[in-house]
Amino acid sequence: MTNAVTLQTLARGTFGILAPVVLAACVGSGGSSPMQLYPLEGPIARTDATVVIEATAKNTRGTSGELSFRLPGKIRCDGTWSSLTPRVVSKSKGLSLTLKKTGGEIGAETATVAGVNTGEIYAVCEDGTRVQGTFSIGSGTASGTGTATDTNGNIYKLLF
Repeated sequence: MTNAVTLQTLARGTFGILAPVVLAACVGSGGSSPMQLYPLEGPIARTDATVVIEATAKNTRGTSGELSFRLPGKIRCDGTWSSLTPRVVSKSKGLSLTLKKTGGEIGAETATVAGVNTGEIYAVCEDGTRVQGTFSIGSGTASGTGTATDTNGNIYKLLF
């Protein structure tokens, strides 16, 4: 409700022109993807080896974002994922004396480098448990694999 009131106030006030920008920032366009943590060893695996911990990774069209999930017992965990995805940036500028391109060319282009990239996850849970891991991800994809551990002695297989 607070966001709606704020947007309404902006729309009526002198900054009404900014309302669409604020709304777009609230909605976001980074996408989200499911992620699964499968307990392989430790207390969770010994209690129930069939448990699958469902996580949500936000902003998966970017190179980092928020991560949230619940450990068994409904313990909420929030954190961050980050991928080291190299990008190539090329810039061009020049002067042209032809009639078709009288002003010359100025531009910039960014492209993702093909290959396999590495990344990390880190989350802190309500009960103080810390979960951290590493993963490999294909360039231009939102899928990968890795491993994670927590401070309670659990080891997880990470798939997304």
